Amino acid sequence: MAKINLRPWRQEERDRKQKEYIAVLVAVGIAAFMLWQLVAWAYSNSISGQQSRNQYLQTQSSSMDAKIKEIQELRKKRTQLLDRMKLIQDLQGNRPVIVRVFDEMTRLMPEEAYFETVKVNGTRFELKGKASSNEQISQLMRNLNNSPWFTAPNLIGVRANKGGYNEFDMTVVQTTPSSDEVK
Repeated sequence: MAKINLRPWRQEERDRKQKEYIAVLVAVGIAAFMLWQLVAWAYSNSISGQQSRNQYLQTQSSSMDAKIKEIQELRKKRTQLLDRMKLIQDLQGNRPVIVRVFDEMTRLMPEEAYFETVKVNGTRFELKGKASSNEQISQLMRNLNNSPWFTAPNLIGVRANKGGYNEFDMTVVQTTPSSDEVK
């Protein structure tokens, strides 16, 4: 007898292949999802790593900015202190000079002459005084001119006074002589 296959084998084969296709499709979908998660995780780690490095650089940058500002303030204070030290040294060095200058003025002053006002503007002295005669004024100018502590005496004016004294105005420039010029 002839064998007749009444079973729908083609339909079963089609169902098996369809199930296999769906299984492969699900497996590929799961693999793609896992691959996508892996890539997303890698990018997320990379971004968070870069953000932490950026944050570190920002904190270090702000720290360096604060240190730079502090260094600039310290340099400014250092400059101010050096300027003060130089000023103090100049004052200490020039302290005996003004005493010598006024001592020299008293030695150069002729008899019967005196200063009423002495104004100092840097190294320039403005002198106002009285003398009994014009000869004493000219003697004072000669003395100032010959002194190592003064130079360029300039008589501005002489006025006769009712009291018998002549009033005079003059300017003179103070110099600092070398050590061999000082007596």
